[in-house]
Amino acid sequence: VQLQASGGGLVQAGGSLRLSCTASGRTSSSDHMGWFRQAPGKEREFVSSTWWSGSTPYYSDPVKGRFTISRDNAKNTVYLQMNSLKPEDTAVYFCAAAHTSGFITHTDARQYHYWGQGTLVTVSS
Repeated sequence: VQLQASGGGLVQAGGSLRLSCTASGRTSSSDHMGWFRQAPGKEREFVSSTWWSGSTPYYSDPVKGRFTISRDNAKNTVYLQMNSLKPEDTAVYFCAAAHTSGFITHTDARQYHYWGQGTLVTVSS
């Protein structure tokens, strides 16, 4: 599976961006798709994730209520709609995919097998 992330950019605080992650290769309904981010000098952290099957999505506390993850199975694409952006959202955002047997600790980056190249989101104050 290869992942191609896009959609990052520079936005003012309070603005919105939509990130896209398109997967090529073998995918299945038991695959889990995640978004992580890494700010300068900080560790990579979980942002959001979802199953290709469309089960309940997951969000980290800092983004809950502001970010929405969705997917378009026909396009093999997962989106991250980011609203009410804050300067602390500034980071490189990575999409990731995991082949699973139906269970995953979705916040654990080590459980994802494939990673996109990252897209930079910069939020100015």
